[in-house]
Amino acid sequence: MDADNDRATWHEQRRQAVDGHAAALAADRAAEAEKAGALLRGFVRRAAGNGLAPHPLRAVSFDGRSTFRTPLRGWYLKSNRSVAVGADGGYYVLTVPSSLRARLTGATVSPSTPRLVVGAGGGDGETIPLAHLLERRLTAGAVWP
Repeated sequence: MDADNDRATWHEQRRQAVDGHAAALAADRAAEAEKAGALLRGFVRRAAGNGLAPHPLRAVSFDGRSTFRTPLRGWYLKSNRSVAVGADGGYYVLTVPSSLRARLTGATVSPSTPRLVVGAGGGDGETIPLAHLLERRLTAGAVWP
């Protein structure tokens, strides 16, 4: 019976450790998202102050073959137009599944949780600090690829 008790105690301790780790990770992500959100809101204010008007944003299909209208207005942050900040201060990843509906009525893109490093955890190795992307876009002015 002691072996069963030890095993149950070990499993309970392990579950608590995993729960604690998950809570800490969630808190870190929330703090990061708040900092990134502040950067995005600051960008929108600075862009308006510099006379940099938002423009219609388009989404691209996962395979890269099609583009779709969206109801969003904002500024692309990457030259491949895969990431943008909306006029609402939201962070948008502009890749969507290809569909006939999106072709006819436009694509719906929801805001994503912003990160301080764009591309972090993406696996393609292309990471860049959000602050750098925002500054680069702001200094480019109306001329953007």
